[in-house]
Amino acid sequence: MSDRSRLRIVLLRVMVVSILLTLLGRLTYMQVAEGANYRNAASANRTRDVITAPARGQILDDRGVALVTNRIALVVSVDRSELPAKKKGGSLELSRLSLIVGIPVADIERIITPCIYSKPDGTRVKAIDGCWKGSPYQPVPIASYRSDALAQVRRMLKIVEQEENFPGVSVQYEAVRDYPAKTLAAHALGYLGPLSDTDLKQDKYKRLAPGTQIGRAGVEAVYDDQLRGQDGVRRLLVDKDGNTAGVASETPAIAGQNLVLSIDSGVQRAAEAALQQQIAKTRTMPDTSKDRSGNFKATTGAAITVEVNTGRVVAMASYPRYDPTDFVGGISTKKYTELLNAPGHPLISNAVQGSFAPGSTFKIVSTSAAIKSGAYNLKSYIPCPSSYLGKRNFEGESFGTLDFRETLIRSCDTVFYQIALNLWKREGGRTNKAGAPEYLANEARDFGFGKKTGIDLPDERAGVVPDRAWKLRYWKQVKGEYCKGAKRRPKTDPQQRVDQIYCDSGYFYEGGDAMNLAIGQGDVLVTPLQLAMAYSAMVNGGTLYKPQLAKGFVSADGRTSTEIKKVVTGRLDVPAAVRTYITSALAGVTKPPGTAKGTFADFPLGQVDVGGKTGTAEVANNKKAPTSWFASFAPVVHPRYVTVVMVTEGGTGGTTAAPVVKKIWDAVYGLQGAKSPLKNGALPVGMPCVRADGTIASPPCIAPRTVTVSPSPSASTGTHALGLPWSEEARRRQLS
Repeated sequence: MSDRSRLRIVLLRVMVVSILLTLLGRLTYMQVAEGANYRNAASANRTRDVITAPARGQILDDRGVALVTNRIALVVSVDRSELPAKKKGGSLELSRLSLIVGIPVADIERIITPCIYSKPDGTRVKAIDGCWKGSPYQPVPIASYRSDALAQVRRMLKIVEQEENFPGVSVQYEAVRDYPAKTLAAHALGYLGPLSDTDLKQDKYKRLAPGTQIGRAGVEAVYDDQLRGQDGVRRLLVDKDGNTAGVASETPAIAGQNLVLSIDSGVQRAAEAALQQQIAKTRTMPDTSKDRSGNFKATTGAAITVEVNTGRVVAMASYPRYDPTDFVGGISTKKYTELLNAPGHPLISNAVQGSFAPGSTFKIVSTSAAIKSGAYNLKSYIPCPSSYLGKRNFEGESFGTLDFRETLIRSCDTVFYQIALNLWKREGGRTNKAGAPEYLANEARDFGFGKKTGIDLPDERAGVVPDRAWKLRYWKQVKGEYCKGAKRRPKTDPQQRVDQIYCDSGYFYEGGDAMNLAIGQGDVLVTPLQLAMAYSAMVNGGTLYKPQLAKGFVSADGRTSTEIKKVVTGRLDVPAAVRTYITSALAGVTKPPGTAKGTFADFPLGQVDVGGKTGTAEVANNKKAPTSWFASFAPVVHPRYVTVVMVTEGGTGGTTAAPVVKKIWDAVYGLQGAKSPLKNGALPVGMPCVRADGTIASPPCIAPRTVTVSPSPSASTGTHALGLPWSEEARRRQLS
């Protein structure tokens, strides 16, 4: 054998050994390193997971009154994957179903069509609005009925009795949200909606099944994890044809916790009623301003009551309201569009998401800034003429020379014009000098304006505190429009001159800007909630609290309770003597000669003394009626609550907002024939309890097993929602 032949044999042996080693290595990798993964994959091919939704926790008021609970609904669902195998894609079956549920076939087809699906040729198609956002392999609910609606239940039973005529159609009892108090506190509570494709990309939702209902607004969204609980999983064994052969394992669902709010349903109901009634009354009142005609429009409003020593929200009303039952079982695109475009935007909470010029309610900030600047003191006297540098006092009134107490009581604008211009000059005037003291703006930020309060609600507005930096940023945004106007308009047009000035030097923080800020006008914007928290800090000793709706949680089985601590967010840098002086002055606003004396003339101030400040904020160069404000606190000695009311296009604070505040104080303390839900005006201490039979006991009550206190509550375990028959046996009993 030649050397060449020997070399070939050696190379062949090496190649064979290399191939065998490679195969052996790959086999070892698959059997040892990846063995567990392949076993799991093989197991997954013969198992299917069925998600069992947990019972969602209830939402209760401070006394345990149910604001949101669960009810059993009869839900009709269609499994789209079973329809194409039938003649004409199941059109006959859908026609039969349409006659029973009363929904047109076209609407059923739209509802069960996945938002993104594949056509027979493999192309991906995005469906129209109202499509199914969940998995294409999951039955799609198309109709929901109350379980106590016997006529509807009997109609649905036809589907159960004639299953052969309705392939892919199922009828089941499921839990849906119920609102015993109807629209009460709708903006605070929020509503549910199904997971979207965008939601499923977020880590916190990846473990949830497509189509799961999650909180979309209000506390339903903020405390979704605690309310929702944990899904159960039933793992079914299936054969090669997909038929169920048994149950491999089952993890029971864990019910969500019950959320207890600091809101008191009695005070909340009184606030909403008073706000709605006053808005209706205001719309019948003629607007006598020479710049406008007709009656006041009173388009929107808000009312909020907070506990000054904790920051807890006792009532939060917004007008107009919406009905959260519209979202139960899914809201139609048409209805949702109507709500978005409705007058007053009912889905917006004016208390938290609306920002408005505060008018004279802002003068507590200006007074504090003036004294802290060193330019004035508590014994200063300032003239109150009818006008100052062309800016008129309200209705052209003149009150002579006043101290700060009388200035607040009579709400003299021209005093604050003088103060603002003086402080502006001390800051450096028009120079936009970096590091200027900016007494008014800095004091406003110290009171919590210009930033979010941190309330446990989504989409809170921060408002605006205009200063030199803000004016420059704003000018950069609008400069182009002013410069275009200056070029486009003829020089004989007065607006051309205005446009030219703003184009050239609109970034300067002028004396007029400071004067407007001092009386809560111009570019300053606040939310009613911010104003309530600022007044709370003024009267409670100077502590700024984080406003909170959630008081705590009670587990579904009633065994554990978690109470949320109050949270301090800051301290007012206002001397105690100044706070006391301002608080004392505000006590005179509800008495002669105060600006709210007329409204409180028949109020029993001897029983509950009320202090406060009216506000009348001009809008759109007086083309719209003013925004009406009244910020108040009670009792004057050792204040317990602050109540703020705002009505847009409502006129003066004393005639529109103040009467609403008065009715809320009547409800809190049970005055003038009003029934108070509170005992001596005090909120209940402690948490509601869940009894063994699932009913709720108002506090104070015997603590369940343990009571923990935490600023960051976490999910707790439970077995059932209060009073909700959730077992399979209970479902079968109701269906039969």
